[in-house]
Amino acid sequence: MKKNKLVACLILATCLLTAHAQDQLNDSLREVMLDGVEVMATRATKATPVAFTNISRAEIKQRNLGQDLPYLISMTPGAITTSDAGAGIGYTTIRVRGTDATRINVTANGIPINDAESHGVFWVNMPDFASSVKDIQIQRGVGTSTNGAGAFGATINMQTGGLSTIPYAEVSASAGSFGTHKETLNVGTGLLNNHWAFDARLSNISSDGYIDRASVSLQSYYLQGAWYGNSTNIKLITFAGKERTYHAWNYASKEEMALYGRTYNSCGEYYDDNGQRKYYDDQTDNYTQKHWQLLLNHSFSDALKLNVGLHYTKGDGYYQEYKMNRKLLEYGMQPFEQGGEMIKKSDLVRKKAMDNWFAGGVFSLNYLKGGWNASLGGGFNRYDGDHFGRVLWVKQSGGDANPDRNYYFNNATKNDGNIYGKASYTFLNGLTAYADLQYRHIDYKIKGTNDKMQGDVHQFFDVNEHFDFFNPKGGLSWEINKQHRVYGSVSVAHKEPTRNNYTDGNSNDLPKAEQLIDYELGYQYTGSWFSGGMNLYYMDYKDQLVLTGELNEIGEPMAVNMPKSYRMGIELMAGIHLPMGFSWEANATLSRNRIIDFVETLYEDETYEPWRIEHGDSHIAFSPSVILNNRLSYSYKGFDAALQTQYVSRQFMTNADVTETILEAYCVSNLSLSYTFKMRPLKSITVGGAIYNIFNEEYENNGYAGSGYYTIDGQKIRYNYAGYAAQAGINALANVILRF
Repeated sequence: MKKNKLVACLILATCLLTAHAQDQLNDSLREVMLDGVEVMATRATKATPVAFTNISRAEIKQRNLGQDLPYLISMTPGAITTSDAGAGIGYTTIRVRGTDATRINVTANGIPINDAESHGVFWVNMPDFASSVKDIQIQRGVGTSTNGAGAFGATINMQTGGLSTIPYAEVSASAGSFGTHKETLNVGTGLLNNHWAFDARLSNISSDGYIDRASVSLQSYYLQGAWYGNSTNIKLITFAGKERTYHAWNYASKEEMALYGRTYNSCGEYYDDNGQRKYYDDQTDNYTQKHWQLLLNHSFSDALKLNVGLHYTKGDGYYQEYKMNRKLLEYGMQPFEQGGEMIKKSDLVRKKAMDNWFAGGVFSLNYLKGGWNASLGGGFNRYDGDHFGRVLWVKQSGGDANPDRNYYFNNATKNDGNIYGKASYTFLNGLTAYADLQYRHIDYKIKGTNDKMQGDVHQFFDVNEHFDFFNPKGGLSWEINKQHRVYGSVSVAHKEPTRNNYTDGNSNDLPKAEQLIDYELGYQYTGSWFSGGMNLYYMDYKDQLVLTGELNEIGEPMAVNMPKSYRMGIELMAGIHLPMGFSWEANATLSRNRIIDFVETLYEDETYEPWRIEHGDSHIAFSPSVILNNRLSYSYKGFDAALQTQYVSRQFMTNADVTETILEAYCVSNLSLSYTFKMRPLKSITVGGAIYNIFNEEYENNGYAGSGYYTIDGQKIRYNYAGYAAQAGINALANVILRF
């Protein structure tokens, strides 16, 4: 049945027209990208022996109708996206080659974006950032040395907008299903006095979400001022996002979906004194994140250039939850007597908050002359974050069980420094040798109390970890001629555990750092109308922190070290671009992802006694073996049409190969249409829209799963449980763009 569905979906995809949109704004603004206030040393070129994909501004703008940035780059080989709200807006993530967001390095202008503790990127805190991005490079595997968290699956390298020589203004608006709407204003002064330029963006995004009450309200801005000289360019950038999102991270079991529907959301659910089910209105996540970047580019000569970036990020926010029948001791309150009864539990409302900052600097000195392309770079970053919780309301209060009190507090600090040197040399016959050496040092501390209990007291943190990593990389790239290129590389990467690996794991068994040896071998062909390529990879892990499939109480995935595991696969790419406006692009990732000699540990419900089960080699959770992307396009005199299709094979949600709790395979197609025309006094108008999931596929793209056991007459009885992130059926967004 699934095979028939896949074949039918691919046949339909190849029969419909799609478009690779042309960015009309670039022509109308005569956009000139001056020699950058950009930290480019971490980017790969065609001579770098790694697998990468470049996504242009035109592609980003065509897809940017309101969904989060991960959904705009979801056609990258090996990439899949997830959405808590079910429609691609709010809490969304991206996985590449089966690795989750905490193992994907993300930078903007060379500045680290990953959260220093969780290692993930919360795109909900950067709403509509895509409207300020010039281009994106996605490196798969270890990639080149970069700043910030280690890349264990991919690197997403973003560059923000360049210079427009003339003034401009652009207003865009989108609206559609689930009450979704997006409004964006972009303005720029053009080049003033041959040296100065200023640009600004304001954005507002709101949606009710596909899942019940999964509403989001997002506001953001982006401001930049730049000075361009003959040999020196300076740019000051500030951008910020503010979000308010109703919780939708509990997902729903199949039984709950059968009872209440696919959009059921248990977050905020409680029962009043009459036994009526109700929902807490303020079950929300609230966060504000502000970024500042000061970037300098200086050319000592045509061959020697210096890039320096200073940055500061301030984060502040909280989320609130209604908790039913919770132990008072868990929230720092003592049981009390009321009406002759000892009250030990009560309904209550709690707020868990964060207040943090992240600051530092990066640099690269770049030399390009003759056959040499060399860089010396690095950076140092400091993080300081407070985590604390407060009880806001207690249903049954008395004694010291009163609201308006803190019940835990801990502080985390992290120093992260790295230095790297990389060089490539191209010989006369087109053969390029590449070497890249990086040293990274991390100090990470957590001090204070946690919200979790150990007996009758809160868990106390005294984490003081130090890591020293040496990450060598090397390879060869041979440009046989203008059409054919082959490459191969071997790279070593290390990665420290995340905060959750310490706080949500076994306190008596601290997590270990991970090691990866990544082998890549590829071939590329580029012709006048056809392009294609293949990339073979083998990723050999030691102590990989693999997702167990379980979530902690705020919907974040939990992981444990696995001594030996690997990911191996082949990535295939092909494209046809015909002069009459037709284009076809496709890629496929076929992979095998395994843990060697996996031993599962289950815990008895009452005694918590462990039960260890040997499974031999098992699938790595959330790692599909087949991912197919297909895109057809047509463009003619301002009219653009595009159909993209993605097929993802089934995914195990635990590492024990439990078929009862898998994510089923799915195939989803999205159709977009647009028409751009000129109308005075405007420079141009674009009207269009997109229909998502046009074949109304019923699917889930994320979830959690776990197992436990209980004992009857001395016999162990295993049980499994799972929650699924249901995604929206057919839905649509329409948009209009006015350019002045």
